Parts: sequence; C-alpha cells; structure tokens
Amino acid sequence: MPERVSAFDTKLLEILVAPGTHAPLRYDATAQELIDDKGGLAYPIRDGIPIMLMDEARAIEGDAR
Repeated sequence: MPERVSAFDTKLLEILVAPGTHAPLRYDATAQELIDDKGGLAYPIRDGIPIMLMDEARAIEGDAR
C-alpha cells in the first residue's frame, strides 16, 4: 500500500524558524522536509506536520539547494 502524503501548509514558513539557529527554513516538497541551510539540518514533515525537534532532524551534507 502506498504511503499517504499529507499536504504541508507553506504559510507556516512565514512563522517557523530553525530551533537551533533561528534561521529561516526552506521547504523541500520532494523529501517532505524543512531545510535549515545555516545549521545543516533537515526536519521531517509527517502527515503534514513539521517535526521541529533537533533529535528528529537529519544532517545534510554540502549545499543541498
């Protein structure tokens, strides 16, 4: 059974910042993640809800843009 992907409300990007760096976030629709370019972390989005916990983030390498 295919995984169901819920839509992420991109208006949240206007108010959300990265927990560790307080930097703006970038939305990666393909990976369903919010990217903190300054901190080098990607926060997952599950069922349309961003999981803004540093313990849940994955490290990104290099320039992921």
